[in-house]
Amino acid sequence: MSDFDELAERRRKNLKLIQFNKDDQSLVESDKPKETFADVGGLEDVKKKIRMNFIMPLKQPELFAAYGKEAGGSLLLFGPPGCGKTFLARAVAGEIDANFMHIELQAILSMYAGQTEHNLHDIFEKARLNKPCVIFIDELDAMGGSRHQMRQHHDRMLVNQLLLELDGLQAQNDNVFVIGATNTPWYLDSALRRPGRFNHLVFVPPPEETERETILQLKLAGKPMGSIDLKKIAADTRLFSGADLEQLVQDAVESALERMFESGEIEPITQNDMKNALKSRKATTLEWFSTARNYATFSDVNKDYQVILDYMKKHGVK
Repeated sequence: MSDFDELAERRRKNLKLIQFNKDDQSLVESDKPKETFADVGGLEDVKKKIRMNFIMPLKQPELFAAYGKEAGGSLLLFGPPGCGKTFLARAVAGEIDANFMHIELQAILSMYAGQTEHNLHDIFEKARLNKPCVIFIDELDAMGGSRHQMRQHHDRMLVNQLLLELDGLQAQNDNVFVIGATNTPWYLDSALRRPGRFNHLVFVPPPEETERETILQLKLAGKPMGSIDLKKIAADTRLFSGADLEQLVQDAVESALERMFESGEIEPITQNDMKNALKSRKATTLEWFSTARNYATFSDVNKDYQVILDYMKKHGVK
């Protein structure tokens, strides 16, 4: 019996380890984010694609219905770590005033055979009862890795369950938006990339210079500051992710704190603090681009990752 047949058999026999109902406390709580695209600096091409594929069909269903397109679907965000994929997913939910459910693998894992798949199913059921809803699956490669490379039977079953949920088994997925995020899309099971599943692949790059300046302003807000040329710091932090910039500020804060303990007075964060912090930091995205270049150059049959090579050429990444 195949993995898919086994999963279907479980459904037919109703071998559920968890009884789901609408009022149960879910394994994953939902909320309504206040963030919108107005809070997402830059990424205009990314936002344009998301608007076309996910937001406009919900706001103007009659126009898209003429082309046989319904509201709902799935989107795969990929790119270097720390570049705001989670924040972008929350902004999508905020744009359409939808519920937001953030799924991480550890939230649904169980020691009992079959229960992990049922936990995943229950989350999708809750989303269908609370439409419109955005289901955000973080680190999708941990949940939906290639089955050919999996040694454990229960790991393959979880991938099968995810595929069934994306296909809308036993329920319709209209007005349910499934957004996945991964740093390594090339490790995903090929079935997840089939049309109708995660067929919209969107590259989320590191912030541009003006965006880096804005991020630095936000991270320094409310802290004692001296005269800091944020424009200069932003120019010197090429390819830094948002997480890299946050760590840069934290390093500068530590320098100011050391002086404060010596002087006994509040010491402002200075340009030198930021420059010294920058000397000991490099963009963590560089390692990601090195790996991504290999896949885009030698293993990208469908040219899915050509956008990475184009970005690297434009920004002089070697």
